[in-house]
Amino acid sequence: MNSPEKNKVYLITGAAGFIGFHLSKSLLEKGERVIGIDNMNDYYEVSLKEARLSILEKYERYSFERCDLADKEKVFSIFEEERPDVVVNLAAQAGVRYSIDNPDAYIQSNIVGFFHILEACRNYPVEHLVFASSSSVYGSNKKIPFSTEDKVDHPVSLYAATKKSNELMAYSYSKLYGIPVTGLRFFTVYGPYGRPDMACYKFAKKMVKGETIQIYNNGDMYRDFTYIDDIVEGIERLLCSPQVEDEQGARYKVYNIGNNNPEKLMDFIAVLEKKLGIEAKKEYLPMQPGDVYRTYADITDLERDFDFKPGTSMEEGIGRFAEWFKEYYNL
Repeated sequence: MNSPEKNKVYLITGAAGFIGFHLSKSLLEKGERVIGIDNMNDYYEVSLKEARLSILEKYERYSFERCDLADKEKVFSIFEEERPDVVVNLAAQAGVRYSIDNPDAYIQSNIVGFFHILEACRNYPVEHLVFASSSSVYGSNKKIPFSTEDKVDHPVSLYAATKKSNELMAYSYSKLYGIPVTGLRFFTVYGPYGRPDMACYKFAKKMVKGETIQIYNNGDMYRDFTYIDDIVEGIERLLCSPQVEDEQGARYKVYNIGNNNPEKLMDFIAVLEKKLGIEAKKEYLPMQPGDVYRTYADITDLERDFDFKPGTSMEEGIGRFAEWFKEYYNL
């Protein structure tokens, strides 16, 4: 098994976010040195980001910089001072539906911000840059499971378009400047300290308040729900294994990280109801703009290159989320 190497400096952007928090915590528990960057924006409640941050700041080998990646000067000053060995770019304006009404936020964070990370890695060379892409890049592809070999030229949201743009930008920087880069297409990540705009958390909050949950496409949807611990282990497996040069001279590859097992949305809701002990009030609605019918990750490359396949069942994962949720909100 590949695992993080000792005595390296890991810089993680979006460190107060869901995946950034869990990855930082896991590395810190292994005794690694982690520098976190986050702009602490209010896309969802800042109190949750602060709660994650307060846990990380208890670790001696953790330091945090409040920084917007659109601020190139600040980004460069952090790289100049810290000289990270490995960079994990998880900072991004997230959310498919939010991108329909707030496009500016996506260009600033996902395009301009990522450009500044690439420039920093060029000017202060790193051993490996790992960045978050998304299963959203597959749009409404009909072929399943989704493979990284598939064409992804028809994004159905600006969010997806920015993530595909990140992949293209990263490839060009790898080819031009020799930066070892790995992109990760995440599939519907959930778990404790998750994102409140994602289905699991959003449904739970409404259910405990006795509010109605909105179910799109009349419940006829499938998602490759992936538990957070599996995502973190997948990232850690490849952190210190940068790509070798391909035939075009780029040290670049993209992987899917998903559960490789799409679940019916209604089954997911049923397990959440059971674990919370609440029957949800439901409102069935048509498919929303930017949404897709099914996501399903082909993880052949991940299994072959890193001997890793996510293994947390929906029952187990939602159970852990529900336990955390009840404790966090004192229910």
